[in-house]
Amino acid sequence: MAQLIVRKVDGQIAEILKNNAREHGVSAEEEHRRILKKALLKKPEYLSFKEFLQAIPEVGKDADFERIPQISRKVEL
Repeated sequence: MAQLIVRKVDGQIAEILKNNAREHGVSAEEEHRRILKKALLKKPEYLSFKEFLQAIPEVGKDADFERIPQISRKVEL
């Protein structure tokens, strides 16, 4: 196993890490390992197109998105 030393950590960050470790019932070192593992080894979450569409919040009414008929014009091709 490799060792990692982190210097010049802000005191507030160090305190939060210690508190998190205490809350999870592990040592500060174990808490650091868990945080690094979670941050570096997590797999990106990809949504299918269907899941993406289902995640869109329902806003407005269908009438808000209706197309307004346009006046036709002559087009030369």
